[in-house]
Amino acid sequence: QVQLVESGGGWVQPGASLKLSCAASGHTGRRYTMGWFRQAPGKEREFVAAFRWYDRATVHADSVKGRFTVSRDNAKNTLDLQMNSLKPDDTAVYFCASSNRHLIISAMSLNHMYDYWGQGTQVTVSS
Repeated sequence: QVQLVESGGGWVQPGASLKLSCAASGHTGRRYTMGWFRQAPGKEREFVAAFRWYDRATVHADSVKGRFTVSRDNAKNTLDLQMNSLKPDDTAVYFCASSNRHLIISAMSLNHMYDYWGQGTQVTVSS
C-alpha cells in the first residue's frame, strides 16, 4: 500500500501563487507515474498534471498550461505542483494520485489508471 498526503492548499486572491506538495509513504521503493487531479463543487474530478518518474516526462491539462508546473523534489521526495496566476475557476479540492505503472503519455491524464489517492487539499481563489 502507498499512502499519499497533500499539503500547501489555502485561500488566495486571483493572480496569486500556491505550491502544493504530495508526500508518499508505504511501498514507495519504486516510483512510476504520479499526478494531480482536482474536483470543484458539483463537478467531476478532472486531470491537472502528471509526472512520469523514470524519464521526468510531464503532461499538463490545457486549462493550466503556462500557469501550473508539476515537478518532483528529490531532496524532499515529493511531487509538487507550482500554481501561478491563479483564477477563481481553479478553486477545487486537489488530489494527488500514484500509479504502479509507467503510463504512456496518453494515459497519464486518465484517473482510472491511478492506483492510490490522497485525501485532497482545498484551494480557494477569490477576492
